[in-house]
Amino acid sequence: MNILFYKKKQEPRTKSSLAAVFFFLLIATFSFSQETKKDTLKTNALDEVLISAIRITKKTPISFSNMDKVEIAYRNLGQDIPILLNFLPSVVTTSDAGNGFGYTGIRVRGSDATRVNVTINGIPYNDSEGSGTFFVDLPDFASSLSSIQLQRGVGTSTNGAGAFGASLNMLTDNHSTIGSAEIANAMGSFNSRKSNVKFSTGLLNNHFEISGRLSNLHSDGYVDRAFSDLKSYFLQGTYIGKTTLIKALVFGGTEKTYQSWYGVDAVTLANDRTFNYAGMFTDSFGQTQFYSNQTDNYQQDHYQLHWNEKLAPNWNTNLAFHYTKGKGYYENYEQAAAFDDYGFSPIIIGNETINATDLINQKWLDNDFFGTTFSVNYKKESLDFIFGGSINKYEGLHFGKVIWARFASSSELDNHYYDNYGNKFDATFYAKANYQLNSNWNIFADLQYRNVNYKANGVQPNAVNDSFNFANPKAGVTYEFRKNNQIYFSYAMANREPNRTDYENGSPKSEQLNDFELGWRFEKGKSKININGYYMSYKDQLVLTGALDNVGNPIRTNIGKSFRLGIELDANFELGKQWILSPNLALSQNKNVDFVIDNGTSLEFLGNTNIAFSPNIIAGNTLSFLPTKAFQVRLLTKFVGKQYMGNSDDESSKLDAYSQNDINLIYEIKPKNIFKSIVFSGLINNVLDAKIVSNGADYGGGYVYYFPQAGINFLAGITLKF
Repeated sequence: MNILFYKKKQEPRTKSSLAAVFFFLLIATFSFSQETKKDTLKTNALDEVLISAIRITKKTPISFSNMDKVEIAYRNLGQDIPILLNFLPSVVTTSDAGNGFGYTGIRVRGSDATRVNVTINGIPYNDSEGSGTFFVDLPDFASSLSSIQLQRGVGTSTNGAGAFGASLNMLTDNHSTIGSAEIANAMGSFNSRKSNVKFSTGLLNNHFEISGRLSNLHSDGYVDRAFSDLKSYFLQGTYIGKTTLIKALVFGGTEKTYQSWYGVDAVTLANDRTFNYAGMFTDSFGQTQFYSNQTDNYQQDHYQLHWNEKLAPNWNTNLAFHYTKGKGYYENYEQAAAFDDYGFSPIIIGNETINATDLINQKWLDNDFFGTTFSVNYKKESLDFIFGGSINKYEGLHFGKVIWARFASSSELDNHYYDNYGNKFDATFYAKANYQLNSNWNIFADLQYRNVNYKANGVQPNAVNDSFNFANPKAGVTYEFRKNNQIYFSYAMANREPNRTDYENGSPKSEQLNDFELGWRFEKGKSKININGYYMSYKDQLVLTGALDNVGNPIRTNIGKSFRLGIELDANFELGKQWILSPNLALSQNKNVDFVIDNGTSLEFLGNTNIAFSPNIIAGNTLSFLPTKAFQVRLLTKFVGKQYMGNSDDESSKLDAYSQNDINLIYEIKPKNIFKSIVFSGLINNVLDAKIVSNGADYGGGYVYYFPQAGINFLAGITLKF
């Protein structure tokens, strides 16, 4: 949850000065653009160069999956981005509210979201302190994406936090040459609804385009009171020249969600799956009540400026500046809170001294993240070389205040009962190349250097001031034979620093991963087969313990040696003219080596136990039926094997295997007047009404909680395209 990392900038001038610089650059950009001579559109493909430095192709010996705009649109009816990725290989997704709205999570190869490197147009998106990604802060962002690439394992060098499980690269909409507009509406179970409007001016004077989107989403959630009220916007200005592409983007969102990260115990799961402990208290009459505003409230605004230039036939450069502003709070009702915890003075009424009170507190985060990314690409015949990097700064202050108390002086309300800061500097530089030795052999090499400095207080008895220097080499070969076949092998090293929650729970070490990948690719026409084997060997891996802290952040601990060994298969087959089969399967072993725990009296050796939240089998399939060009039906199937919530193989701390089946329908008509297209789409989620529990928490001592997902539910939408 992002509520732990509520911060406030420490240098007020940072925001105003950076914003001034950004808008000066924006104005200068468009002034320059207006002075440029009229050019042709031969280089419109420069759109794709924005993040080519961190994306890969089949020449690179790394396992990956791509989703284009059409694939994203199939199921884009308001559910969050991780849910849209649910049917990709080795992926497991979760939803706190149980129906894909609000807070959601993703795991790849058993690695949680803090180890998935996420970028938007090459700009880092992971929270700098917590490493997690909170797509709830960008609701309906999928409606402004042109493509997504998910690289599994360490992947290629990228900007921002190091990838330990996967890299997720998102590219926003390309420019459009023709003016257009869209109105989309969707509604469904649990009072879920989505509305958005989109537009594009098309190219004006053959050089300029402005596009944008406004979205409004709501859902009551499957879990009791787990509602989401979400709003977002997206505005993009593009200049296109013969050798120049300049994009200025402003996008963001606001979210208000009722908390639902407590889960339910086994007895409650069996009798009342939707029960939610959040906000529960006992009133003066001894009656159970629920505080109506036990909510997370957050706003996040992003500013990006990209300048892509083709310097010569073989040289491309990309320079970007970015700034993200985040601000919000988590509100919480607490009963019998000790005065000492909040800096309150005791109150004497008659002969009674009062040292505790019911109260409502807010935990705030007010932060700033800004920096630059850059790359230079040389591509000629057999050599494709890229040098790039990023320099980023994060700064802010966490603070809390009490807004109401049953017993307290008015002068003590709104005072900060804690003030903590967290500042982080991250510089990354990398050089990588693909070299085609001959018609059969391609060599890949990649070297990344990261320098990280993290300063924080409020996480340990003494303030943290840690610096890390990481060198991350990668190399591999690809051999192509019989035109349609490739085999590849690669090695990659990755190092990562601990996050804020790790420091709050001890004295963590940085962790290291050595990733070996061996695969085969076959592609002929529209038929594709990919088989990839991997061995990921860790030193001091920070694994999930199964427990959550008091605001829902997963607690991790260093475990020494561990490994993940697996094989992934995904394919695409055309079965005649109307049927398409797209299966995927991941089989793995995810083990701690010589795992030892402290049972309170001695150290206990448990052996080679399973790593928490790492199922040994994950399978998916999409069966598509296309009876006409206008009508499509898809049956989407997901199977996730059993997984443990802790690292001790305790059978009482286990999530059972589950299967999910969704039906997706799309029907498009193209009228001759008014509309270019009318698209009807529908989703029947969990059509077999399975009792799915995709996530949980284990606090030890038998305190185990589960996060149930919705039974059968639906979403239906209509999109009008002008």
